[in-house]
Amino acid sequence: MSALRATAAARLATLRQELATGQDALAQLEARRTQLSEMLLRIAGAVQVLEEVLSTPEPVSTPP
Repeated sequence: MSALRATAAARLATLRQELATGQDALAQLEARRTQLSEMLLRIAGAVQVLEEVLSTPEPVSTPP
């Protein structure tokens, strides 16, 4: 094998490893993004419920 081919083969192996590492990192980030989106959706729902509860007037109680 020529020196050029050996260098190219070594670089290819390095690039393949970097590609795999990058794909793994991206998959982890996408999973985290999904988790954060779901959490924000739950929080927004809770905010909406509490705003509705607080916007409803309290019933007036009569003394016994």
